[in-house]
Amino acid sequence: MTSPFLPSTVSSSTVSPALALSYEYNAAVAFLDGALANGWGDRIALRTSGGNWTYSQLAEGANRAGNALRALGVETEQRVAILLYDSPQFACTFFGAIKIGAVPIPTNTALRPQDYHYMLNDSRARVLIVEEDIWPQIAPLRRDLTFLRHVVIVARGAGASGASSAGATVDYDALVAGAQRDLEGAPTIRDDAAFWLYSSGSTGFPKGCVHLQHDMHVCTELYAKPILSLTPDDITFSAAKLFFAYGLGNGLYFPLAVGASAVHFPGRITPESAFQAINDFRPTIFFGVPTLYAGMLALPDAATRFDTSSLRCCVSAGESLPPDLFNRWRDRFGVEILDGIGSTEILHIFISNQAGKVKPGSTGTLVPGYEARIVDEQGQQVAQGEIGNLLISGDSTCSQYWNKHERTKNTILGPWIQTGDKYYQDEDGYFWYGGRSDDMLKVSGQWVSPVEVEAALVAHQQVLEAAVVGREDHDGLIKPQAFVVLQEGVTPSDALADELKQHVRSTLTPVKYPRWIEFVEELPKTATGKIQRYRLREQLTAAEEE
Repeated sequence: MTSPFLPSTVSSSTVSPALALSYEYNAAVAFLDGALANGWGDRIALRTSGGNWTYSQLAEGANRAGNALRALGVETEQRVAILLYDSPQFACTFFGAIKIGAVPIPTNTALRPQDYHYMLNDSRARVLIVEEDIWPQIAPLRRDLTFLRHVVIVARGAGASGASSAGATVDYDALVAGAQRDLEGAPTIRDDAAFWLYSSGSTGFPKGCVHLQHDMHVCTELYAKPILSLTPDDITFSAAKLFFAYGLGNGLYFPLAVGASAVHFPGRITPESAFQAINDFRPTIFFGVPTLYAGMLALPDAATRFDTSSLRCCVSAGESLPPDLFNRWRDRFGVEILDGIGSTEILHIFISNQAGKVKPGSTGTLVPGYEARIVDEQGQQVAQGEIGNLLISGDSTCSQYWNKHERTKNTILGPWIQTGDKYYQDEDGYFWYGGRSDDMLKVSGQWVSPVEVEAALVAHQQVLEAAVVGREDHDGLIKPQAFVVLQEGVTPSDALADELKQHVRSTLTPVKYPRWIEFVEELPKTATGKIQRYRLREQLTAAEEE
């Protein structure tokens, strides 16, 4: 890309919210101590099946967590890995670490041991705060975790003890209960590192996105307040978990910024459990992903079995929302779904539909305060209506990928970041998704690397080669399809296809398994032997048009 700094396709004159902050700024102090200063101490901050937490309780819990981390020797800028379900303990640890100037790293609770091994060593986390039922996956790796000094176990359930069977670990409840309830915030500045979030990459190695103290404030001021019109009376419920960038805003700092409350649901979100939570907790805003909305629409008699009348707004992100899902949801439940696009690197949504102005099938318009360009492969701006690569500029963009200097230089181009998405913009300023710039797939709101799935398939003794591309299911959502070349003498069969699907499910996280497997004699390749996935996509398109 030769000219990434030309005038933007769309821009805003909005003054940067980051620059409006004082130079000395600590996000935990701003969000929690600020809430108490606003007189919200007795308001409910978090709603759980085990009871509610007020702002005062949350602020005290964060103070105790911060003091507990200090007692373990955690110092400024040192990393603290958080491997917890959505819960008050997550919120307290996240803000407690930030308050002492440490850097929390919310981590996906559904990964494999090798993923945790990589992230803990890559981040050099000194402390791991982990669920009792997840720790056994990591415990065998303890000797190989070079920088890890302490493991703190969060036990749940009556009589549970986080330290009883975990070896050289510390019990979270005991540690926090013995810590001081008062804590002065570290003298950080608005451009200091606040937290990291790991984003998957096409190489299979996650990238640590370094987010700054001001980033949560920027997303709140640019998206949550003006687009969602959040008020103290709102209750948010996010299907996306707190360890996702999308979920972190939805279920934590967005509601806390305005004196609202969030539902923390630690379990797996299914269509049934999502409806039940909406029925029980009465949220006003529900954040989901297209796959979940499709599943909820497929649930028989949901409109009569569950009370969804509390909802005033629904939001979707993670992958493009098909117009049919939007229309069916609105017709059945009387609420619009505001589709948008965000990323781990930019922290939250930067293009979004707005209430009463939705174009079904589009991603919406640029969120004021961000700038966008759609460019060709040479970095030149394309004509309106022409598809190109989407670049975004905004003050919530991460400062770097940790320990990935070349990847940072190739992705973050001055004030611009390459999103890796193909888009075009219509005459009304609405953006329309055209697919990924590379071969990555967005499945159920999570990135899936074809290379990773192909490697899992090839690991099966009866598979010679494999290629994976995206294919739309009956709801218009992208799922993996695999083209498989078998070893000589192996006969294709439906039973073998099912066996290969299960093999991938057991090797990788379940979302990554191919929903369809087609056995082929050979794969299309370049002269140098690279698989031409675009030709496989073309074959699928041609077959669907017949």
